[in-house]
Amino acid sequence: MKTTHLIHRELQLTADGSHTLFVPEMNEHYHSVNGACQESEHIFIRAGLQEVPKKEIQLLEIGFGTGLNALLTLKAIEEAACQRIVYHTIELYPLPPETIKALNYGDRIWPERKDLFFALHEAAWNKEVRISNWFVLHKIQGDCRLCTFPSNIDLIYFDAFAPEKQPEMWTQAMYEKLYQCAAEGAVLTTYCAKGEVRRGMQAAGFEMERLPGPPGKRHILRGRKRITSVPGLQSPATPCLP
Repeated sequence: MKTTHLIHRELQLTADGSHTLFVPEMNEHYHSVNGACQESEHIFIRAGLQEVPKKEIQLLEIGFGTGLNALLTLKAIEEAACQRIVYHTIELYPLPPETIKALNYGDRIWPERKDLFFALHEAAWNKEVRISNWFVLHKIQGDCRLCTFPSNIDLIYFDAFAPEKQPEMWTQAMYEKLYQCAAEGAVLTTYCAKGEVRRGMQAAGFEMERLPGPPGKRHILRGRKRITSVPGLQSPATPCLP
C-alpha cells in the first residue's frame, strides 16, 4: 500500500485559472484541465447540493482529494446561511502539507476567507470538526471499500478517479453500498457518464439521469433514491430561500 508521500503529484494550471494535480503513474488528473473550479461547481454544487432542499444535510464524498468540492460546498452553505451540513469525506491518501499550500483554491474561490480552505485540510481525521456554525467536517482516512459508511446520507459526491484508472471503486458492490447508506430522496452526482456506470447504479436502485456536463465534458450523471414512505407521514423539506 502506498503512503501519501510516495505518490508523485504535479501541480498544473487549468483553463479557468485554478489548479489541478496530475499523477504521472496513473496518467490521471484530480480535476478537469478544462477548468477545475467550474467542473466541481457544475457537477457537485449546481447538480447536487442545490437539489437537496433539506435544512439539515448529511453529505458523503468519495475522495476528499484537494478539498475543492468541500471548499465550494462550505462557501455555498455559508453564503446561503439557511442550511446546516455534516460533510463526511473518505480519503485513503491525504495530500502532504506542501501540496496543499501550493493549491490556489482559497485565493481564487474565496480570497476573503481563504483561511477556511486550510482549515478543511488541517481538521483532524476520523472525528467531527466544526468548521463554522453551518458546516461540520468529518474526514475519514481509509479505503472506501472497507470503511463503514455513515447512514441516512442525503447527498453523495462520487468523485473517485476514472473507472479505467481506479476500477476497484466502480463496482456493483460499491454502488450497492452507496445505495444502502442513502436516505430516501438522496441525490448522487458524479462526473462519469459511462453507460456501464449508469446501468450499475440503476441496478443498485438509483433512478439515474444524464445531464449536460461542464466545459470539455458532454454529460454527467445524477441519481436519486426513490421515496417509498407513505405520503403525509413525513413533513416535506423546506427549500432554502434566497
